[in-house]
Amino acid sequence: MEKTGIVTDSHSSITQKQAQELGISVLPMPFFIDGTSYQEDVTLTREAFFTQLRAGANITTSQPAPAQVMEYWDRALTQFEQIVYLPISSGLSGSCAAASAMAQEPPYQDRVFVVDNGRVSALLHCSVLDALELIARGYTAPEIKTILERCREQMVIYIGVDTLEHLKRGGRITPAAAAIGTLLHIKPVLRFDVGILEPFKKCRGLGKAKKAMLEAIQHDLTTRFAPWYQKDAFYLLAAASSTKEAAQEWVAEIQDFFPGQKVLYDDLSLGVSSHIGFGGLGIGCSCKPAETIG
Repeated sequence: MEKTGIVTDSHSSITQKQAQELGISVLPMPFFIDGTSYQEDVTLTREAFFTQLRAGANITTSQPAPAQVMEYWDRALTQFEQIVYLPISSGLSGSCAAASAMAQEPPYQDRVFVVDNGRVSALLHCSVLDALELIARGYTAPEIKTILERCREQMVIYIGVDTLEHLKRGGRITPAAAAIGTLLHIKPVLRFDVGILEPFKKCRGLGKAKKAMLEAIQHDLTTRFAPWYQKDAFYLLAAASSTKEAAQEWVAEIQDFFPGQKVLYDDLSLGVSSHIGFGGLGIGCSCKPAETIG
């Protein structure tokens, strides 16, 4: 039996195929579309999700059932002595707190270690990659939990929103503000930082929104994240809830802005996409734990 394994959820933007390649498990998140239950990347494809979203279907997210979480843990524990579980941020979902409580009870106590480091989508993907690196370096599951939670503030992502419709549906803006913003071609930029998604800037047009995001990341890298930036000890991230062509164009723009820097691309998780809608573009960075550097 191997010593330490990893389980995450599909809010990490890691597909089932990628999970097999990485040697981890990904718990599919449940969605309800017009009252019918689906599981991300299992019974619900990305294409079908966006077809329904753009058609105006009523889409809601939900926490995974405790039995489903335990099923994935039990399966992993037949292969590993201990597991590190990396779910969506507790600031965005109650599933993290529920998992933490379950992990304190037999038979999971001292075998399942739940990480709450305030992450989702591409940022959570980075935490999984960091955890794999820490396992390779010989760190134990409780040590990995401590290291990753200590790094919770060393990340940020900005997301440019193409449509105001879903922010209106979610109650983040009023119908009047959405109508005026649409008329003026307002493209809001949101910032995800330490577990919460908040407004950052309003831009007139997508081009200005992209410029604002690129400059915001550049500022973060040269100020609050300067020690990691100087050591090239960070992930530069791109993400999108858009077409493949738009995503590729966005990655190319980031590479042009940061020449020579590798860009890790992820599709924005469906959970995030359900709140911002189709056409969203994101850019972020995640600093690597000191224990993985060198």
